[in-house]
Amino acid sequence: MKLGLIGLPHAGKKTVFAALTGARGDKKDYPSSRGEPTISTVTVHDNRIDFLSKIYEPKKTTYAKMEYLLSGEIPDSSVSKSEGGMWSQIRNCDGLLYVVRNFMQPGGDIPMPEKDFWLLEEEIIMNDLLVIEKRLERIELDNKRGKKPEGEEHSLLKTCHDVLERGDPLRKIPELSSNPALRGFTFLSAKPVLVIVNNEDEDDSLPKWNRYPEKVELIVVRGRIEMDIASMSPDEVDEFREAYKIYESALDRVINSSYLLLNRISFFTVGPDEVKAWTIAAGTPALEAAGAVHSDMKKGFIRAETLSYEDLVKHESFQKAKKAGVVRLEGKDYKVSDGDIINFRFNV
Repeated sequence: MKLGLIGLPHAGKKTVFAALTGARGDKKDYPSSRGEPTISTVTVHDNRIDFLSKIYEPKKTTYAKMEYLLSGEIPDSSVSKSEGGMWSQIRNCDGLLYVVRNFMQPGGDIPMPEKDFWLLEEEIIMNDLLVIEKRLERIELDNKRGKKPEGEEHSLLKTCHDVLERGDPLRKIPELSSNPALRGFTFLSAKPVLVIVNNEDEDDSLPKWNRYPEKVELIVVRGRIEMDIASMSPDEVDEFREAYKIYESALDRVINSSYLLLNRISFFTVGPDEVKAWTIAAGTPALEAAGAVHSDMKKGFIRAETLSYEDLVKHESFQKAKKAGVVRLEGKDYKVSDGDIINFRFNV
């Protein structure tokens, strides 16, 4: 999963990014030239992986990973003049993190996080309108030359244009935003959004909004103090977390919210060589989950030997769980559940 951080100037976007990516000490891929994004891959800690590793004692334990992309600055000029720059950086992200300021600036600049959110929404919508209008112009030009549009692309784009002109993001209409015919456009307003309200050090409450956005989740992060904590030694961390009543890191809260936002789950493969977590979309059939592990498993799929994590904990070992009759052989259409431990049987 890849999530892109965007925000208006002075929202504390870099501070929040540092708080998230510094919490585990994970590596950052710094841009090689000005204008390129900074990308960091973070570890998704999961207590279930720790438990499985104790049981199987593998040579290698592999947690799920998540990428965060810190975009460039939103240009001062209207997005209607350009669809490139930072906007192109975040098009391939699975979801977006809007960072909005809710702390006082030097000079007494009062924060207005609700207003900032709607300004970001407007920028995103305007950018998608630009993309659609350019494509419709090309289609109309081709039509005049005798080349008629194929499929439903033209009608879908017209519908998208109407939605956006009303000021609504495409994510409000899931059946439209997820249509396979539009996938190549990677519309920004179709992506799931998590709003990170960047609060003062002492403030852990969500601000009240007059107009609450649909299909968007808000969480509070005290970016500055979380960034400081991320750079501390383990001994210092406990003291500061207690002082500021921060019992779960910003990273863990954002990860948990992101999994829900993007409708993702984890399943596990286990053995003496490796215990590994795999992240897939909820509702993924066993055949596709096998392909996520290895293409040969999908090609030669026979059955998915499946045990739920809860049943393994209850019965303490795979052998006892199998004796209790809770290990199942599932077919290719079985919808993988969160926490499934799967051994794919295949033959190629």
